[in-house]
Amino acid sequence: MTSTQTNEALRKWNKPAFDEMQATGLVEREYGLTVSEIKPLPSYDDQNFYLRITRSEGNKDSVEEYVLKIMNREDSQKPHLVEVQTLIMKCLSDEGFPVGPPRVTRKGEMMFLESRDVGSATQGFLVRLLTYLPGQTVATVPTSPPLLYEVGQLAAKLDKTLAEKFHNPLTKHLHRGNFIWNLANVPLLEQYLPALNQKKDLEMVTWVIQQFKLQVVPKLSNFRPCINHGDLNDHNILLDTDFASPESLRYRVSGILDFNDMSYGYYVFEVAITIMYMMIESQDPLGVGGHVLAGFESIVPLTTEERDALFLLVSGRFTQSLVMSAHTIQLHPENEKYLMITAKTGWKHLAKLLEAGREAVEKIWFETAKSYT
Repeated sequence: MTSTQTNEALRKWNKPAFDEMQATGLVEREYGLTVSEIKPLPSYDDQNFYLRITRSEGNKDSVEEYVLKIMNREDSQKPHLVEVQTLIMKCLSDEGFPVGPPRVTRKGEMMFLESRDVGSATQGFLVRLLTYLPGQTVATVPTSPPLLYEVGQLAAKLDKTLAEKFHNPLTKHLHRGNFIWNLANVPLLEQYLPALNQKKDLEMVTWVIQQFKLQVVPKLSNFRPCINHGDLNDHNILLDTDFASPESLRYRVSGILDFNDMSYGYYVFEVAITIMYMMIESQDPLGVGGHVLAGFESIVPLTTEERDALFLLVSGRFTQSLVMSAHTIQLHPENEKYLMITAKTGWKHLAKLLEAGREAVEKIWFETAKSYT
Protein backbone atom coordinates (compact mmCIF):
# COMPACT_ATOMS: atom_id res chain seq x y z
CA MET A 1 0.00 0.00 0.00
CA THR A 2 1.37 3.44 -0.94
CA SER A 3 1.57 6.29 1.57
CA THR A 4 -1.33 7.99 -0.26
CA GLN A 5 -3.45 4.86 0.02
CA THR A 6 -2.51 4.53 3.69
CA ASN A 7 -3.54 8.13 4.42
CA GLU A 8 -6.83 7.69 2.58
CA ALA A 9 -7.53 4.48 4.48
CA LEU A 10 -6.86 6.32 7.77
CA ARG A 11 -9.21 9.15 6.77
CA LYS A 12 -11.99 6.69 5.95
CA TRP A 13 -11.38 4.92 9.26
CA ASN A 14 -11.53 8.28 11.05
CA LYS A 15 -14.70 9.53 9.32
CA PRO A 16 -18.11 8.31 10.53
CA ALA A 17 -20.19 6.35 8.02
CA PHE A 18 -23.81 6.49 9.20
CA ASP A 19 -26.51 6.02 6.57
CA GLU A 20 -29.68 8.12 6.48
CA MET A 21 -31.75 5.49 8.27
CA GLN A 22 -29.23 5.25 11.11
CA ALA A 23 -29.04 9.06 11.40
CA THR A 24 -32.83 9.31 11.50
CA GLY A 25 -32.90 6.64 14.21
CA LEU A 26 -30.41 8.61 16.34
CA VAL A 27 -32.55 11.74 16.17
CA GLU A 28 -35.75 9.92 17.04
CA ARG A 29 -34.14 7.98 19.89
CA GLU A 30 -32.12 10.78 21.51
CA TYR A 31 -34.25 13.86 20.76
CA GLY A 32 -37.74 12.43 20.39
CA LEU A 33 -38.16 14.14 17.02
CA THR A 34 -39.79 12.62 13.92
CA VAL A 35 -37.74 13.37 10.79
CA SER A 36 -39.77 14.26 7.69
CA GLU A 37 -36.76 14.94 5.43
CA ILE A 38 -33.06 14.11 5.62
CA LYS A 39 -30.19 14.69 3.20
CA PRO A 40 -26.40 14.55 3.56
CA LEU A 41 -24.39 17.78 3.60
CA PRO A 42 -20.78 18.03 2.39
CA SER A 43 -18.09 17.57 5.05
CA TYR A 44 -14.49 16.39 4.80
CA ASP A 45 -13.81 14.66 8.12
CA ASP A 46 -17.15 14.78 9.95
CA GLN A 47 -20.59 13.67 8.76
CA ASN A 48 -23.41 16.21 8.49
CA PHE A 49 -27.09 15.74 7.67
CA TYR A 50 -29.75 18.36 6.97
CA LEU A 51 -32.96 17.50 8.85
CA ARG A 52 -36.47 18.81 8.47
CA ILE A 53 -38.89 18.20 11.33
CA THR A 54 -42.61 18.80 10.68
CA ARG A 55 -44.97 19.09 13.63
CA SER A 56 -48.76 19.24 13.42
CA GLU A 57 -50.35 21.79 15.71
CA GLY A 58 -54.11 21.98 15.25
CA ASN A 59 -54.76 22.92 11.63
CA LYS A 60 -51.23 24.15 11.06
CA ASP A 61 -47.91 22.44 10.44
CA SER A 62 -44.77 23.98 11.95
CA VAL A 63 -41.35 23.24 10.48
CA GLU A 64 -38.01 23.06 12.29
CA GLU A 65 -34.65 22.67 10.51
CA TYR A 66 -31.48 21.22 12.01
CA VAL A 67 -28.01 19.95 11.14
CA LEU A 68 -27.09 16.61 12.67
CA LYS A 69 -23.32 16.75 13.16
CA ILE A 70 -21.48 13.48 13.78
CA MET A 71 -17.87 14.23 14.70
CA ASN A 72 -14.97 12.22 13.30
CA ARG A 73 -13.34 9.59 15.48
CA GLU A 74 -10.22 11.67 16.30
CA ASP A 75 -12.12 14.79 17.40
CA SER A 76 -14.61 12.62 19.31
CA GLN A 77 -11.70 11.74 21.60
CA LYS A 78 -11.54 15.41 22.71
CA PRO A 79 -14.95 15.76 24.40
CA HIS A 80 -13.91 18.70 26.59
CA LEU A 81 -12.79 20.72 23.55
CA VAL A 82 -16.01 19.96 21.66
CA GLU A 83 -18.04 20.76 24.78
CA VAL A 84 -16.47 24.18 25.28
CA GLN A 85 -16.94 25.00 21.58
CA THR A 86 -20.61 24.04 21.91
CA LEU A 87 -21.04 26.09 25.10
CA ILE A 88 -19.55 29.09 23.29
CA MET A 89 -22.05 28.65 20.45
CA LYS A 90 -24.89 28.66 22.97
CA CYS A 91 -23.45 31.71 24.76
CA LEU A 92 -23.18 33.66 21.50
CA SER A 93 -26.69 32.65 20.45
CA ASP A 94 -28.02 33.82 23.84
CA GLU A 95 -26.21 37.14 23.29
CA GLY A 96 -27.98 37.70 19.98
CA PHE A 97 -25.34 36.47 17.51
CA PRO A 98 -26.62 34.55 14.45
CA VAL A 99 -25.25 31.20 15.62
CA GLY A 100 -27.07 27.85 15.36
CA PRO A 101 -27.51 26.84 19.01
CA PRO A 102 -27.44 23.15 19.96
CA ARG A 103 -30.68 21.36 20.81
CA VAL A 104 -30.47 19.31 23.98
CA THR A 105 -31.30 15.62 24.06
CA ARG A 106 -34.16 14.11 26.06
CA LYS A 107 -31.65 13.82 28.91
CA GLY A 108 -30.82 17.52 28.70
CA GLU A 109 -27.34 17.02 27.17
CA MET A 110 -25.83 19.13 24.38
CA MET A 111 -24.05 16.13 22.85
CA PHE A 112 -23.79 12.39 23.28
CA LEU A 113 -21.34 9.63 22.37
CA GLU A 114 -22.63 7.03 19.91
CA SER A 115 -20.70 3.77 19.81
CA ARG A 116 -20.47 1.67 16.66
CA ASP A 117 -18.79 -1.65 15.94
CA VAL A 118 -16.41 -1.13 13.02
CA GLY A 119 -14.67 -4.35 12.04
CA SER A 120 -13.31 -5.87 15.23
CA ALA A 121 -13.20 -2.56 17.13
CA THR A 122 -15.79 -0.33 18.78
CA GLN A 123 -15.57 3.34 17.83
CA GLY A 124 -17.21 6.31 19.56
CA PHE A 125 -18.56 9.35 17.71
CA LEU A 126 -19.74 12.57 19.37
CA VAL A 127 -23.13 13.70 18.04
CA ARG A 128 -24.80 17.12 18.21
CA LEU A 129 -28.02 18.54 16.77
CA LEU A 130 -27.54 22.17 15.74
CA THR A 131 -30.13 24.66 14.55
CA TYR A 132 -29.91 25.04 10.75
CA LEU A 133 -29.03 28.53 9.50
CA PRO A 134 -30.26 29.48 6.02
CA GLY A 135 -28.45 31.99 3.83
CA GLN A 136 -25.77 32.33 1.20
CA THR A 137 -22.06 32.56 1.90
CA VAL A 138 -19.90 35.66 1.47
CA ALA A 139 -18.03 33.72 -1.24
CA THR A 140 -21.12 33.84 -3.50
CA VAL A 141 -21.71 37.62 -3.53
CA PRO A 142 -19.66 40.68 -4.54
CA THR A 143 -18.20 42.19 -1.38
CA SER A 144 -18.89 45.88 -0.80
CA PRO A 145 -17.31 48.30 1.71
CA PRO A 146 -20.44 48.26 3.96
CA LEU A 147 -20.41 44.45 4.04
CA LEU A 148 -16.66 44.32 4.79
CA TYR A 149 -17.15 46.88 7.57
CA GLU A 150 -19.98 44.76 9.04
CA VAL A 151 -17.85 41.59 8.91
CA GLY A 152 -15.04 43.45 10.71
CA GLN A 153 -17.49 44.61 13.37
CA LEU A 154 -18.81 41.08 13.76
CA ALA A 155 -15.30 39.68 14.36
CA ALA A 156 -14.59 42.26 17.07
CA LYS A 157 -18.00 41.91 18.75
CA LEU A 158 -17.62 38.14 18.88
CA ASP A 159 -14.21 38.25 20.59
CA LYS A 160 -15.24 41.08 22.93
CA THR A 161 -18.47 39.34 23.95
CA LEU A 162 -16.64 36.11 24.79
CA ALA A 163 -14.07 38.04 26.84
CA GLU A 164 -16.85 39.74 28.83
CA LYS A 165 -19.52 37.04 29.04
CA PHE A 166 -17.97 33.58 28.74
CA HIS A 167 -16.29 32.38 31.91
CA ASN A 168 -16.09 28.62 32.14
CA PRO A 169 -13.32 26.39 33.50
CA LEU A 170 -13.43 24.41 30.26
CA THR A 171 -11.83 27.36 28.43
CA LYS A 172 -8.47 25.89 29.46
CA HIS A 173 -8.99 23.39 26.63
CA LEU A 174 -8.79 26.27 24.13
CA HIS A 175 -5.09 26.67 24.93
CA ARG A 176 -4.28 24.28 22.10
CA GLY A 177 -0.47 24.36 22.10
CA ASN A 178 0.85 23.39 18.66
CA PHE A 179 -2.54 23.58 16.91
CA ILE A 180 -1.36 24.39 13.39
CA TRP A 181 -4.19 26.87 12.66
CA ASN A 182 -3.43 29.12 15.60
CA LEU A 183 -1.78 32.16 14.04
CA ALA A 184 1.02 32.12 16.64
CA ASN A 185 2.17 28.82 15.13
CA VAL A 186 3.23 30.12 11.70
CA PRO A 187 6.85 28.98 12.42
CA LEU A 188 5.62 25.36 12.71
CA LEU A 189 4.87 25.44 8.97
CA GLU A 190 8.54 24.76 8.24
CA GLN A 191 7.94 21.02 8.63
CA TYR A 192 5.48 21.13 5.71
CA LEU A 193 7.60 23.15 3.24
CA PRO A 194 8.62 20.03 1.21
CA ALA A 195 5.02 20.05 -0.09
CA LEU A 196 5.78 23.21 -2.13
CA ASN A 197 6.90 22.54 -5.70
CA GLN A 198 7.33 26.07 -7.06
CA LYS A 199 10.56 27.89 -6.21
CA LYS A 200 8.80 31.29 -6.10
CA ASP A 201 6.17 29.97 -3.68
CA LEU A 202 8.84 28.52 -1.40
CA GLU A 203 10.79 31.80 -1.41
CA MET A 204 7.69 33.84 -0.45
CA VAL A 205 6.68 31.48 2.34
CA THR A 206 10.22 31.20 3.72
CA TRP A 207 10.48 35.01 3.85
CA VAL A 208 7.14 35.34 5.68
CA ILE A 209 8.07 32.67 8.24
CA GLN A 210 11.46 34.26 8.93
CA GLN A 211 10.00 37.75 9.31
CA PHE A 212 7.26 36.34 11.52
CA LYS A 213 9.87 34.77 13.81
CA LEU A 214 11.84 38.00 14.00
CA GLN A 215 9.10 40.63 14.21
CA VAL A 216 5.93 38.96 15.54
CA VAL A 217 6.87 36.11 17.89
CA PRO A 218 8.93 38.32 20.29
CA LYS A 219 5.98 40.74 20.60
CA LEU A 220 3.14 38.25 21.17
CA SER A 221 3.11 38.93 24.91
CA ASN A 222 2.35 42.60 24.17
CA PHE A 223 -0.88 41.79 22.31
CA ARG A 224 -4.21 41.64 24.15
CA PRO A 225 -5.35 38.01 24.53
CA CYS A 226 -8.82 36.65 23.86
CA ILE A 227 -10.65 33.61 22.47
CA ASN A 228 -10.61 33.59 18.65
CA HIS A 229 -13.17 32.04 16.33
CA GLY A 230 -10.11 31.60 14.14
CA ASP A 231 -11.83 30.79 10.85
CA LEU A 232 -14.12 33.64 9.77
CA ASN A 233 -13.65 32.80 6.12
CA ASP A 234 -15.90 33.56 3.16
CA HIS A 235 -17.63 30.17 3.47
CA ASN A 236 -18.28 30.41 7.22
CA ILE A 237 -20.24 33.68 7.15
CA LEU A 238 -23.83 33.54 5.87
CA LEU A 239 -25.70 36.49 4.39
CA ASP A 240 -29.30 37.52 3.95
CA THR A 241 -30.67 40.36 1.85
CA ASP A 242 -31.38 43.59 3.70
CA PHE A 243 -34.52 45.11 2.19
CA ALA A 244 -34.23 48.35 4.15
CA SER A 245 -32.85 50.07 1.03
CA PRO A 246 -34.63 48.42 -1.91
CA GLU A 247 -33.03 50.72 -4.47
CA SER A 248 -29.55 49.43 -3.59
CA LEU A 249 -29.40 45.73 -2.80
CA ARG A 250 -27.42 45.19 0.38
CA TYR A 251 -26.49 42.10 2.33
CA ARG A 252 -26.29 41.64 6.08
CA VAL A 253 -24.70 38.86 8.13
CA SER A 254 -27.26 36.19 9.02
CA GLY A 255 -25.11 33.32 10.26
CA ILE A 256 -21.71 32.26 11.63
CA LEU A 257 -20.57 28.69 11.03
CA ASP A 258 -17.80 26.27 12.06
CA PHE A 259 -16.37 26.79 15.54
CA ASN A 260 -13.96 23.84 15.26
CA ASP A 261 -10.83 26.04 14.98
CA MET A 262 -11.47 28.08 18.12
CA SER A 263 -8.45 28.64 20.33
CA TYR A 264 -6.88 31.21 22.61
CA GLY A 265 -5.18 33.93 20.62
CA TYR A 266 -5.31 37.72 20.40
CA TYR A 267 -7.72 40.38 19.14
CA VAL A 268 -5.31 41.29 16.35
CA PHE A 269 -5.25 37.64 15.19
CA GLU A 270 -9.00 37.72 14.54
CA VAL A 271 -8.92 40.86 12.43
CA ALA A 272 -5.86 39.62 10.47
CA ILE A 273 -7.52 36.26 9.72
CA THR A 274 -10.73 38.01 8.67
CA ILE A 275 -8.89 40.43 6.37
CA MET A 276 -7.04 37.57 4.69
CA TYR A 277 -10.20 35.57 3.96
CA MET A 278 -12.15 38.60 2.74
CA MET A 279 -9.28 39.29 0.29
CA ILE A 280 -9.64 35.88 -1.37
CA GLU A 281 -12.71 36.61 -3.51
CA SER A 282 -12.17 40.36 -3.88
CA GLN A 283 -11.43 42.10 -7.17
CA ASP A 284 -9.45 44.66 -5.15
CA PRO A 285 -7.64 42.49 -2.57
CA LEU A 286 -5.32 45.20 -1.22
CA GLY A 287 -8.27 47.54 -0.65
CA VAL A 288 -10.22 45.09 1.53
CA GLY A 289 -8.20 45.42 4.73
CA GLY A 290 -9.07 49.04 5.50
CA HIS A 291 -12.83 48.43 5.50
CA VAL A 292 -12.57 45.30 7.68
CA LEU A 293 -10.15 47.11 10.02
CA ALA A 294 -12.48 50.12 10.33
CA GLY A 295 -15.36 47.85 11.35
CA PHE A 296 -13.20 45.96 13.83
CA GLU A 297 -11.74 49.12 15.38
CA SER A 298 -15.20 50.66 15.82
CA ILE A 299 -15.59 47.99 18.55
CA VAL A 300 -11.99 47.13 19.55
CA PRO A 301 -9.36 49.75 18.53
CA LEU A 302 -5.95 48.17 18.01
CA THR A 303 -2.86 49.33 19.87
CA THR A 304 0.13 50.71 17.96
CA GLU A 305 2.02 47.42 18.41
CA GLU A 306 -0.95 45.39 17.18
CA ARG A 307 -1.32 47.59 14.09
CA ASP A 308 2.43 47.28 13.40
CA ALA A 309 2.06 43.49 13.25
CA LEU A 310 -1.00 43.43 11.00
CA PHE A 311 0.79 43.14 7.65
CA LEU A 312 2.85 40.13 8.74
CA LEU A 313 -0.13 38.53 10.47
CA VAL A 314 -2.22 38.71 7.28
CA SER A 315 0.76 37.37 5.29
CA GLY A 316 1.18 34.66 7.92
CA ARG A 317 -2.43 33.52 7.54
CA PHE A 318 -2.03 33.34 3.76
CA THR A 319 1.06 31.23 4.37
CA GLN A 320 -0.77 28.89 6.76
CA SER A 321 -3.61 28.38 4.32
CA LEU A 322 -1.43 27.84 1.26
CA VAL A 323 1.17 25.56 2.86
CA MET A 324 -1.45 23.38 4.55
CA SER A 325 -3.41 23.19 1.31
CA ALA A 326 -0.29 21.95 -0.53
CA HIS A 327 0.36 19.44 2.27
CA THR A 328 -3.24 18.19 2.10
CA ILE A 329 -3.00 17.76 -1.69
CA GLN A 330 0.00 15.49 -1.14
CA LEU A 331 -2.02 13.39 1.30
CA HIS A 332 -5.24 13.43 -0.73
CA PRO A 333 -4.44 14.06 -4.42
CA GLU A 334 -8.02 13.16 -5.34
CA ASN A 335 -9.08 16.52 -3.81
CA GLU A 336 -6.50 18.59 -5.74
CA LYS A 337 -8.99 20.25 -8.07
CA TYR A 338 -11.13 21.46 -5.16
CA LEU A 339 -8.18 22.55 -3.00
CA MET A 340 -6.46 24.40 -5.84
CA ILE A 341 -9.40 26.74 -6.50
CA THR A 342 -8.64 28.93 -3.48
CA ALA A 343 -4.92 28.20 -3.58
CA LYS A 344 -4.42 29.69 -7.07
CA THR A 345 -6.04 32.96 -5.98
CA GLY A 346 -4.24 32.83 -2.63
CA TRP A 347 -0.75 32.58 -4.15
CA LYS A 348 -1.57 35.47 -6.48
CA HIS A 349 -2.80 37.66 -3.61
CA LEU A 350 0.16 36.81 -1.34
CA ALA A 351 2.55 37.75 -4.16
CA LYS A 352 0.68 41.03 -4.66
CA LEU A 353 0.81 41.76 -0.93
CA LEU A 354 4.56 41.12 -0.66
CA GLU A 355 5.39 42.95 -3.90
CA ALA A 356 3.52 46.06 -2.71
CA GLY A 357 5.35 45.88 0.63
CA ARG A 358 4.33 46.65 4.17
CA GLU A 359 4.56 50.44 3.95
CA ALA A 360 2.35 50.78 0.86
CA VAL A 361 -0.22 48.25 2.08
CA GLU A 362 -0.44 49.81 5.55
CA LYS A 363 -0.96 53.22 3.92
CA ILE A 364 -3.98 51.87 2.01
CA TRP A 365 -5.42 50.05 5.04
CA PHE A 366 -4.89 52.78 7.61
CA GLU A 367 -6.03 55.66 5.40
CA THR A 368 -9.19 53.74 4.46
CA ALA A 369 -9.88 52.98 8.12
CA LYS A 370 -9.29 56.61 9.04
CA SER A 371 -11.86 57.76 6.46
CA TYR A 372 -14.59 56.16 8.59
CA THR A 373 -13.83 58.34 11.63
